[in-house]
Amino acid sequence: MAMAQTAFRIRPAFCRHSTTVAGRSQRAEMPLFQAFLRPSSVKITDGLCIKDATTIDPCCGSGGMFIQSAALVKSKQGDINRINIYGQEKDAATYRLAKMNLALRGLSHNLGETNDSSFTHDLHRGLYFNYIMANPPFNLKGWYDDNLKNDPRWTEYQTPPESNANYAWILHMLSHLKPANGVAGFLLANGALNDSDTLEIRKKLIQNDKIEAIIVLPRELFITTDISVTLWILNQNKKGGSYHGRNLRNRKHEILFMDLRQWRENPVKGENKKKVRLTAEQIEKAAGIYHTWQSEGTDGTKYDVPELYRSVGIAEIKTKGWTLTPSKYIEFIDHDLDIDYEKEMARIQAEMKEVMKQERKSQQMLEDAFKGIGYGID
Repeated sequence: MAMAQTAFRIRPAFCRHSTTVAGRSQRAEMPLFQAFLRPSSVKITDGLCIKDATTIDPCCGSGGMFIQSAALVKSKQGDINRINIYGQEKDAATYRLAKMNLALRGLSHNLGETNDSSFTHDLHRGLYFNYIMANPPFNLKGWYDDNLKNDPRWTEYQTPPESNANYAWILHMLSHLKPANGVAGFLLANGALNDSDTLEIRKKLIQNDKIEAIIVLPRELFITTDISVTLWILNQNKKGGSYHGRNLRNRKHEILFMDLRQWRENPVKGENKKKVRLTAEQIEKAAGIYHTWQSEGTDGTKYDVPELYRSVGIAEIKTKGWTLTPSKYIEFIDHDLDIDYEKEMARIQAEMKEVMKQERKSQQMLEDAFKGIGYGID
């Protein structure tokens, strides 16, 4: 029998007073999820009041996300004894480390009886959650097993390609969302926005109104790589209504696209390589854009700011070949059109005259030097 659960979410832009399913990348070189959790670092989402919850992480690693979550609960005057942690980890050594980390901190948890893959042996099958947040390993290979061909998680869609697990993660998380009102937020590599071999799955997700928002993040948020990634938000109910004290409008057949790649003016000090983090003001602004778009009184057909965000209807997305790349929909301004060419050319002309003057002076000095030692330059 399927069990409805609530889950615990870290500072979401899409909910208040809520809980989430959470996942993180197992790759040490991509610890963006930890950056989301650190109080002074990257948090694309904000506005939680956490009291008690049930949480699951389908790729929990050593449990660091849970530990950060517990710290946040304490900061919100929540009781960590009322948080039940569910998780799953494939690597045996990492699984044992996660259990140890959680036990040492007194966090109640259920990571299953053993380590195992969330794809081939879902230890929490039958559980449904209100919220999911995840940072699964990008472009994971070797995830597929022949027994997964007709797996119920993707029978309504299509079997994800064996070469890449990005859409397998999407459908896995979708299968754990509460059908009536479940919401998920997760990070994926930008390639997932327009992969040709996942076109039919992406098309069906859009047609089924599962995708609510696509948010491209700035580059250099990761510690050891400068790639940009995308935050996806899925929503099982875009019909609107009362939601945690907010009145939401009907957003069926709309997707909000945001492009935050230009928000790179806040460098992280003390790093060997250039890194950036989002400021508290930027986080609030991003959350505000999302919440305003959801709220009653907003006209989704006219909700846009060039180079930042735009609400797009499914009909237009169809004409673009079902791509989810924000730059295909958000207007980008040609700033060269704003240039005063007469003024700019006069400035360049003056600079070039000075450069040529200095060049002639240097040439004359060189000729004089050779003449001084008895060798003229004709």
